Amino acid sequence: MSISGTRILVIGANYAPEPTGNAPYTSALSRALVARGARVRVVTTYPHYPQWRVREGDRGWARRERIDGVDVLRLRHYVPRSPTSARRLLAELSFGVRSAAVRWPDADVVLLVSPSLFAAAVAMLRLRAGRALAPRRARRTALPGAVLWTQDLYSLGVAETGTASGLAARAVSAVERFTARGADGVVAIHESFARHLRESLGVDAAALRVVRNWTHLADDVEPAERPAVRAAHGWAQDETVVLHAGNQGVKQGLENVVEAARRADAQGAAVRFVLLGDGSRRAALEAAGAGVRSLQFLDPLPDTQFRAALRAADVLLVNELAGLAEMSVPSKLTSYFHAARPVLAASSERSTTAVELRASGGGVRVDPEDPQALLDAALVLAADPARRDRLGAAGRRYRDERLTEGAAVDAFAAVLAATARRPVPEPRTSAVATDATATAALATATATAALATATTTATAGTGARGTARAADGAPRAPDVART
Repeated sequence: MSISGTRILVIGANYAPEPTGNAPYTSALSRALVARGARVRVVTTYPHYPQWRVREGDRGWARRERIDGVDVLRLRHYVPRSPTSARRLLAELSFGVRSAAVRWPDADVVLLVSPSLFAAAVAMLRLRAGRALAPRRARRTALPGAVLWTQDLYSLGVAETGTASGLAARAVSAVERFTARGADGVVAIHESFARHLRESLGVDAAALRVVRNWTHLADDVEPAERPAVRAAHGWAQDETVVLHAGNQGVKQGLENVVEAARRADAQGAAVRFVLLGDGSRRAALEAAGAGVRSLQFLDPLPDTQFRAALRAADVLLVNELAGLAEMSVPSKLTSYFHAARPVLAASSERSTTAVELRASGGGVRVDPEDPQALLDAALVLAADPARRDRLGAAGRRYRDERLTEGAAVDAFAAVLAATARRPVPEPRTSAVATDATATAALATATATAALATATTTATAGTGARGTARAADGAPRAPDVART
């Protein structure tokens, strides 16, 4: 089924030029769909991730851009200075409300990207309300389909990390269930996600499709450039560089890496741990690692330099908190496999990361939150260059066979084409009840987050309230560009 001519509206909080998270995938998919003849409109935020701050010069409540043939509407939303769970929820809801309040262009299908789940839920409420209130003739012919793209599972995350109370956890599950079951199609990035959506959230198996994330990196850097790249970053040719690239947030648990580097200092090991990127925990990590010679921080790099850094490293690192099993699939894995370097993962044995390493044969795993095990594994790989080459080659083969962009976009295009302009059945009492339940869950989650944020703000004396007051006077955002 061709996607050419299909009008697609994408609603997601993250988009280019953000370098990490789901922004590279949403951006690449939008570009690829345009190349296949679709008309794509995107509603998103001002770039703010992973630094959790809007760039200097990005002013105004809304701005239109055209990026690689895609019409993009950026909306100002609340960006917390300190992204606690409660404040992140408020950030998602603020984007959700703003994106639902603008006039949407005519679309054949709406693609909702999660994260952010709560923004997607608000958009789903708007879609469901539109279907329920549409004239009878419009229900049969003219309403857009809806597809949910799940890059993270919030309900599984709060269960695995224990970061929410029982009431809040139930509210999160209710919101995720409503959003997923309300979609005409659901795309999961891994089989473990699809299983949870089916078995725990009650999503119809017929509506589910697994489309793996792909590498979003361009052609490789020539191997001959490695010595120059290493020298530019201050990496000695005779030391083993273990590089972690991407977000430096809570669930990465990078304190484990800081301690491993400290132990490398104590043992006199020729190992350098490099943390490349940014995130909510970077300042704390830098403070914890002050004076540790075997630890280095690098700011986010442009795409070409990023690829070069991956290829110049000896080992590429995934580090996760203990207890994270299926809540997320590290997007960095596809980039790591693309770089043809061995992966060292400090991750639970049941984690999706561990499953990927076993399937690919591209790396080794150690238990999370065990810095000595991490250092020991790095030293074993350092002593065996031939093994590093074998592991790196296996990961690259896995990427070439399973994780190509073309196959992923083809699968996505088929899902979007199949759900475009679906006839809408008459609203049932159960559907109305489901919407009411979801609305109540959203209200509960919002109230919980607002209370937690108010308490934190009262203690700090500054923070979210200044942004909220400014938002009260926001002018109406412009319509998304139409054609």
